[in-house]
This record gives sequence, structure tokens and C-alpha cells, in this order.
Amino acid sequence: MLTPSSQPTLRRRSWLAGMGLGAAALATGCSAPAVQSAPAPATPEPAPGTPLGPVSVEDRQWLERLSWGANDSLAREFQAMGRERWLAMQLTPQWPPTLPPVVKAQIDALDISRKPMLALARASDEQRKAWVAMKGDEQVAARQAWQQEMARLTTEAVNRQLLRSLYAREQLQDQMGWFWFNHFNVYAQKANLRVMMGDYDDTIRPLALGRFRDLLGAVVYHPAMLRYLDNDQNRVGKLNENLGRELLELHTLGVDGGYSQQDVQEMARVLTGFGLQIEEQNPRMKPEFEAQYLRRGLFEFNPQRHDPGSKKVLGETVQGQGGVAELNGVLDRLARHPSTARHICRKIAVYLVADEPSPALVQKLSARYLASDGRIDQVLRELFAAPEFAASLNKRFKDPMQFVLSAVRQCHDGQTVVNTQPIRGWLQRLGEAPYMRVTPDGYPLESSAWNGQGQLTARFELARIIVTGGNVNNHLFRAEGDPPLAQVPQARARGELFKAAIEPTLAQATKLALTQAATPREADALWLSSPEFMWR
Repeated sequence: MLTPSSQPTLRRRSWLAGMGLGAAALATGCSAPAVQSAPAPATPEPAPGTPLGPVSVEDRQWLERLSWGANDSLAREFQAMGRERWLAMQLTPQWPPTLPPVVKAQIDALDISRKPMLALARASDEQRKAWVAMKGDEQVAARQAWQQEMARLTTEAVNRQLLRSLYAREQLQDQMGWFWFNHFNVYAQKANLRVMMGDYDDTIRPLALGRFRDLLGAVVYHPAMLRYLDNDQNRVGKLNENLGRELLELHTLGVDGGYSQQDVQEMARVLTGFGLQIEEQNPRMKPEFEAQYLRRGLFEFNPQRHDPGSKKVLGETVQGQGGVAELNGVLDRLARHPSTARHICRKIAVYLVADEPSPALVQKLSARYLASDGRIDQVLRELFAAPEFAASLNKRFKDPMQFVLSAVRQCHDGQTVVNTQPIRGWLQRLGEAPYMRVTPDGYPLESSAWNGQGQLTARFELARIIVTGGNVNNHLFRAEGDPPLAQVPQARARGELFKAAIEPTLAQATKLALTQAATPREADALWLSSPEFMWR
């Protein structure tokens, strides 16, 4: 299998605003968090077919970095708005994202868009209980039907993610949404997480450019994270340290952030009692705990499972004052900690600048993070203005998601994908299938993880399939179960943007290969296979 670290070791809502999580809070059974949308941009999108004016090489490379792939449509919008207005629009996006009507209709029709997570979880649990009670062949068939329904919900979540990435006007928000999901990674195949993936992803993306504290709280309280890291098993007298450890090591301070094993244990104590509840009836509760019991959607805080004693995290005493207040206080401190600023800003710089960003750049971004109370949009604005960012353009090797999405965005600009199944298959083949990273560290961000010979060979083969595979393209543009299309939309990888701002920069060997191609489609496949297409 073409993946780095093939089998590593496994080691919203506004109701919580009053509990200190901020207005954008967390998703606990609703399909999208309550986030205030930014005003629609004043400049309308240019009509398809509007001639593309001159585009500088730098502008093209800049667009390539801030999106899932620059194409003619994106370049036209950029020209109509200018860099500053376009960037301002990207940094203050609306939610839900702006999509073509046909794409929005596809997304709105999905079960995960229409039904709350709690309803999906209960239906799945009832189906599971039914097959467990059966025997023999009847049980086998019922269990298979349950597995298929679970897989269908995961597929819907992946479909929604890919359609938004391909077509959302808010490209930077979507790209950073992927970054944050990867940062707070959960694995879809564990337990019943498949029914939660759409809601979890939809919790993260609206917060991708806001305060890190809001994002952190939404994730820590989300049932997907609580179940993935076994915090639903974490209770007084029987600690489970998984979430406490990863919260410190991966999500906030970083491995060298100055915490100890004692801090992990104390963090686990803070987290006791936080879990989820599928059953309709609340658990039986002693009278003294009833006032503290919380349940919203699938999320549950059970005070009978919480350790009420005083704790000491990072040298500061956390008085036993009720689980939610304790956890919110620790999350406040973690989000504002200098080690968190350094860890988060370095990771953003790795993703958007270099495998080894300079200490000076990380320090500059960290200072902006701390001065802005962890606002990611301000950190990104500081990053985009840095000379290190300009110097890095066209020098970041694309990971599989960036490679596949940029190829589809360029080849099928102006066309609307109906069936993402081929795209899902390509990502799985390249080792970066959405929601399928087993470990909590997420997929690697470093270019060195993705530029091996096996990866490149697979990309060369997929480039040909994406451009010349008539059967594949037929599947892209018709719903599953529909008859084959009479006329299949053709891929076209080299449009106006290519001729204006890419072709002049190509190495002589690449230019020669393109001119010697027997057909335009062969030339398109060669372009997607070229060394230049692998960089952004």
C-alpha cells in the first residue's frame, strides 16, 4: 500500500456559550454549528467564459497555495477582485460555504445534512441491537446490512467534504478545515464513529479561521473525539489517559511543550465523566448529582463518573468546582499557553511554507497568535505577508489530497462532479483517504512523507486515468445506478491560466514532452505527470 507509515501503532451549538466555550461552541447532535456568517462579498463571481486577462507567475503560484488548485475560474475571480479584496474575502468566509446550486442541492439531499447526529446514532444502534439478537444466517445478513449502512454514512461525509473542496468559493477556509481535522484526527472505522464523521467535520470547518480556543472546545466536547480516544470509558477510580495525553501532546502544547506524565494523569482526572449517551432515557442519578448532569444531543457529562477532587495541571491547582467549569478553565489556559502558540504556529508553517520553517517565522507567528488571543485568521495574514511565504511559492510538494483535487479542479473546471467514488479511490490508492488515518497524529504534513518513488509511480498512472479514462469520467458525471452518459465530459488540463502563467515557467524537457505528445489529451496527461505539477 502506498502510504507513509502504513500500519503505525495505535497509541455546537450555542447552548455551551454560557459554559465558557464561546458563541461558536460545539456540535452535539446537530448537523452544523451556529456560526455567524460573514457578509457576502461585494464582487459577484465572473460569468463563465469571461476572458482571462494577464496573470503573473507569482499570482498563479499564490492562488495555488491558498486553494485546492488554481484554475481559470479562480483566476477570473481573483482578477475581478484583486489580491487584497480576494484575500479579505477568504479570511472572513461565510458558512455554509458558497457553492454552485447543483452542488449545494447534492449536499442538502444527504442524510447527514438533513438529520441530526443523535438521530443517526440511535437508528444505527437500534439496527445493531436487532442483529445482535438474531442467530445464524439471519444474523449474518442483518449484520452485513448494518455495516453497509454505517459505510454509507461515512461515504456521505467524504462526498460532502470532497464536493465542498472542489467547488466552495471559500477555498482557504476549506483547506484549513482539512488541516484542523487532520490536527484533531479521528479514525472513522473505530466503534460507531462512522455515524459521527459528518457532524464532526461540520463542527470543525466553520471554526477553521476563528479563535483556536473555540475550535479546541468544540473538538474536546465532541462525541467523535470522546469516543475515539476512549474518554467515554474515563471515570473516577478507573482513569483512561488517552484524551488527556493527546490533548497535551498533539492538540495544544506539543511533545516538547513542558508537561509531565503527572500532568497527563491530572488532565485525565479533569476529563472524567465526559462522554456520550445514545439511549433516550437519562441514566439513573443520585439526587446530589442531578443539577450537574448535562446532556445535549449525543454529548453527556455524567457527574457520578467525574472525579470531584482538586487537581494540579501544569503547576496550577484546579479546584473541584464541577466538571464543565474545571475543563473550560484548563482549556482556556492551554489555548493561551506560549507552547501551544509555538506548536500550532509551527504546524501551520509546515503545512503552508516548509518542512522546516525558520525559528524566526515561527516566533513571529506565535507572537501574533498570543497578541490576538489565538485568532487563526490573523496568524495566516501575518504568514502571507512574510518573506518566507513568498520565497516558498512553488516549493511545497503536494500531498495526495492536494494532487488529486488540483488535478480535478484543473481538468474539469466548469463541470460538476456528481459521483466522487473515483476520487475516493484515487485518494485511497495514494494513501490519504479521508477519515482513514488510524492514529491521532493525522496524516504527515511534510513533503518528505509523500515524494517516494512508489507514490510518484502511482501519480503518473492516475494522471493518465484522470485525463484519458472515459469510463472513469463517465462515473464522475453520473450518479451511481444511472445509465452511462451518451456524451462524456472531457478533461481539459491546460486552459487559459496554463498558457498565461504556467507554460512560460516549464523546464525545457517538460515543454519538449508536451509538444511531442500525439494528442491534446496525451499532453494533458503528461502535464499532470510532470515534475512541475507536483509542486505548489
